[in-house]
Amino acid sequence: MSKLVTIYGGSGFVGRYIARRMAKEGWRVRVAVRRPNEAIFVKPYGAVGQVEPVFCNIRDDASVALAMQGADAVVNCVGILSEKGKNKFQAVQTVGAARIARLATAEGVQNLVHVSAIGADENSPSDYAQTKAQGEAAILENFPSAVILRPSVIFGAEDEFFNRFADMSTKSPVIPLVGAETRFQPVYVDDVAQAAVAGVLGKATPGVYELGGPEIGTFKHFIAKMLTVVQRRKLILGLPFFMGRLMGWTFDMLENLTLGLFSNSVITRDQVRNLGHDNVVSEGVKTFADLGIDPVTIDAVLPDYLWCFRPSGQYAAIKASAKNLRS
Repeated sequence: MSKLVTIYGGSGFVGRYIARRMAKEGWRVRVAVRRPNEAIFVKPYGAVGQVEPVFCNIRDDASVALAMQGADAVVNCVGILSEKGKNKFQAVQTVGAARIARLATAEGVQNLVHVSAIGADENSPSDYAQTKAQGEAAILENFPSAVILRPSVIFGAEDEFFNRFADMSTKSPVIPLVGAETRFQPVYVDDVAQAAVAGVLGKATPGVYELGGPEIGTFKHFIAKMLTVVQRRKLILGLPFFMGRLMGWTFDMLENLTLGLFSNSVITRDQVRNLGHDNVVSEGVKTFADLGIDPVTIDAVLPDYLWCFRPSGQYAAIKASAKNLRS
């Protein structure tokens, strides 16, 4: 019988790419998610019955254990960018990660891959970064041979980074940025999936890997690159951090006062704190090179999914060509 991998958060942005690659490797894939009915799209990634979404609440031992039953390998992709309801940073990124690693050891799982983030630091002023670091420590305490992946900002067709600002460019003459000079090293989502698969297959030595793309630049630099791709001229306005903190506080308070009726999808105070630190691969750490992976460039991918934000959409290239015709 084919081997089985359980992917927690397997229908998410990163998880779906890992699920697809594991199916191509011939593994049975169990996609553990909170809403299986919304994850049906993963089933065609493999043959009939090869990829199956199942219910799992990462905050519950019995639920996590049931989803893991019989698994040869486990991947944890669960993470949140902001707190909503019961999904708090501590509960999801620290306690949830510890629960998966502890139960994986009890189940006799062979390989465990945990997707964290560059910037994970217990001394960070950001709760997000603190709990990411605490989650990593809990993983290694309970499953010392785990492979931990720390990607920089991840881009791809379903991302919430370039898509978000490209959409903003269609509606506003100005692109406001908090932390415009903060440096990033964007990494393609499928490259992260390749790294995770290497961990599942036992082709990666245990430890922490920091994953970044070939290009390092400021937040402003990458937004300018995105604007070139979508063929729009907009003013990129760098906002000082004190203004970012004020905005974060305002939107956070508005969410609290409305009891969640207003969901802060603009910017939170914790995200502002996180933007105060560069998000690039450190020196002297394991990287893609140690996995034999050559990361894809941004220029090779962005036009494939941001074309829909161009003024002429899919007809932009045809219109540009038509301008060269002479009567």
